[in-house]
Formats: sequence, C-alpha cells, structure tokens
Amino acid sequence: MNPYLLGFRCTRCEQMLDVEEALYTCLRCGGNLDAHYDYAGIARHVNPAHLIANPNHSVWRYAPLLPIGYPVPAQDEQRQAELRWHPLTTFGDSPLIRAPKLERLLDVRTVWLKDDSRLPSSSFKDRASSMVIARALHAGIQTICAASTGNAASSLATLCAGVGIQAVIFVPRSTPEGKLAQMLVHGAQVYAVEGSYDEAFDLALQATREFGWYNRNTGFNPYTREGKKTAAFEICEQLARFAPDTRAATFRAPDVVIVPVGDGNIISGLHKGFKDLVNTGWIERMPRLIGVTAALAPALYRAWQSGSEQITPVPATTIAGGISADLPRDGVMALRAVRESGGLLIEASDEEMLDGIRVLASTAAVFVEPACAAAYVGLVKASRSGIIRPDEEVVLQLTGSGLKDVKSALYARAGRLIPIQPRIEDVRRFAEG
Repeated sequence: MNPYLLGFRCTRCEQMLDVEEALYTCLRCGGNLDAHYDYAGIARHVNPAHLIANPNHSVWRYAPLLPIGYPVPAQDEQRQAELRWHPLTTFGDSPLIRAPKLERLLDVRTVWLKDDSRLPSSSFKDRASSMVIARALHAGIQTICAASTGNAASSLATLCAGVGIQAVIFVPRSTPEGKLAQMLVHGAQVYAVEGSYDEAFDLALQATREFGWYNRNTGFNPYTREGKKTAAFEICEQLARFAPDTRAATFRAPDVVIVPVGDGNIISGLHKGFKDLVNTGWIERMPRLIGVTAALAPALYRAWQSGSEQITPVPATTIAGGISADLPRDGVMALRAVRESGGLLIEASDEEMLDGIRVLASTAAVFVEPACAAAYVGLVKASRSGIIRPDEEVVLQLTGSGLKDVKSALYARAGRLIPIQPRIEDVRRFAEG
C-alpha cells in the first residue's frame, strides 16, 4: 500500500476507516468511501517532474497518489515478470486530441478530446478495473464480480484475462452484442439478467455476500474512483506537455471538463484527481466540471435541479446504456463534484447523442458510443448558451468506442450503403449522378 495513504473517509458521516477496514462502504452508515492522502508529505517529498519522466507512461507512474503503487506485490517476482507487458501494468496515457473544426463550429478557443476509447478494452472503465484488480492481487483474491451495462464488465473481463483472476459478470439482457462478445471471449462468466442495470447491481451484491467474491461495483467499491481519477492526472500532464510555453508547469488544468454521467463515478473520479493535484500544489485551480446526463435517465438531473443531495430513483429508458441508471450509485459525489467546481449538469436526448456520434466522427475522426457522445451535446449546449466562454479551453472526456454499440451508430444518420452489381457502370451511375 502507498505510505502516503492515510485511510478512507465516509462521504456521508465522515468517519475515518483505516485501509484494512475499507473494503466497500462505511461500516457505520453505509456511505461511499473516499481515499485520503498526506498531501503535504507528497508535496514535500515527490517531485512531479521526476514522476512524469518515468519512461513507462502507464497510470502506475502516479503511484504516490494511488492507493496501490503497482498491481503486483514486489515480493512476487515471478508474477511481476509474467505481467510485465500485460495491459494491466502498461495501459494509460490515452490520446488528447485537438478538435479545431469543433472550435470553429462552436466559437470556442480550444477543444480537446480525451479519447479513452483507445484503452485496452476500448473504455474509460479500464481505469477503475485496474485499481480493483490490483487490490485483489495484493489480497490474494481469485474472483471479482461486477454489475454493468457493458463497459465496466467488458473492462473487468479484459484486464482479468491472464492474471489468474476469474471475472463474474451480471449485465442486463439488453446489453449490446459487442460488449457481450468482449466479456465472453476474455473468459468471463456472464449472467444476462432479465431486468434493469439496477436489478443486476443488487444481484451482484447478493452474490458477493453468498459466495465471498470481491465486488467491483461502481459507487460501492472505493477503489473504482481512485482508478478513474488518473484521467485527470493525464489531462493536466498532457496539457502542460502540449502548452506553447515550454516553461509551463508539469501539470496544467483546463478551464472546463465535460463528462458523460450515469452512476456518477466518472465525474466524481475526475473531480478527485483534480482535487489531488490542487492539494499537492501541482495545479493552481480546479476546472469547472460539466456533467451530461441522459434525458431518459433523469434521476440525477432532478436532484441537481432541486438543489439537494436527495436522489429519487426513476426508471431509465435511454439507448445510452453507459449512462443509464435508475438510481446513480455515486450520485451524491457526482453532485458535489459539479457544485464544488462551479459547474452544472446538462441533459442530452437520445436523438442529440445519436447526432453527436456522427458529428464527432466526421469532424474529429473519433467513433464513440451514445453515452460518450453526450459530452459533445454538453459542449454544444454550454457554448451556445454562454456557459462556456469563447476564450476558454475545454476538454471532453470520451469514454467508450462506437464499435461496442454498432446498432446505435447505424441509427445515427451516418450515411447509407449503396448496393450495386460488380460492374463499373453501376459505380459510374452513382458517382456521376
């Protein structure tokens, strides 16, 4: 474990638990847990320039700010050698892509796309899975279970493959085939639940208690947020690296970060990462966080509008499976992330997300799934309403590949197939017509 890790604090009652007690949620009130670090010690003893100079640009270069510094215990030399080139130990540094056409289209000075569809399972969720698997490897755990609408499950299956841990997955029956195929081909045991994501979530909790499996569920396992915050570290490191001023700091925060929001764990993770960098003095300010929820999964947005942290479940019917949740399991921390950063929540309709798939593909050469396209919808609405100013620098957090939900992409007005016979006359007729 990281010597700078002080323990885990309950986000509801604020009780502090030591590392060994912090398995899932608070032992007193059941609230979600949040890792706390000795930031003053990190600031004194860790040089960020040395940290990012590590030639291995995996997420593990941020070890002083992670609960576990490396997936494999140091004493297990054989396992370390076996997994030296495994995606679990090497992934990270996903591309930060400039989008000049979007800048001109929306009159925003700088737009970047943080493309986590390039991670091993083509999903942002690898960040969370990696930290949970690292915790399991250090504890000698052999089975991890998870409930998911697809990406978290396929991520867990992908990164468990080859490390000696069995992934057990609970997904709604309606999960897209691309995601199911990814889980199955990587050797996961997959249960397709005739019900919603929330029902799959509750069933995974029951299975955890019944069989003693380690549970990865979002908003339940505190290590998921610790993995997801690494995207904030990378964004700030990459912005400093790409800054016109070569004397720029090792980390540099953007003005705004736009994030798709379902369960709330991604935006709470990014908030935690930026907060870590502020607390160590490695960035000067917190960016504003704009969360984008699906209009047909309105529970979190309604809580935002009410001004409270009370979230009432509402049945979700959106096609954007990645942000479809009746009851956002990390919703309270998502609301705090938005409010504390001076941001807001925006809703995206299914039609707007489908259109976003097409626009991102045609203007920025990235192919995303509907939940991911919500970030683009948020950019459009925030820039046109003046929430984002023309002189600001904005990062869109892209979370998953469009190849995982091809059926939705085909509905995204992406063009039409031209059926022809194998004759040049047919090509000429369409080419010239």
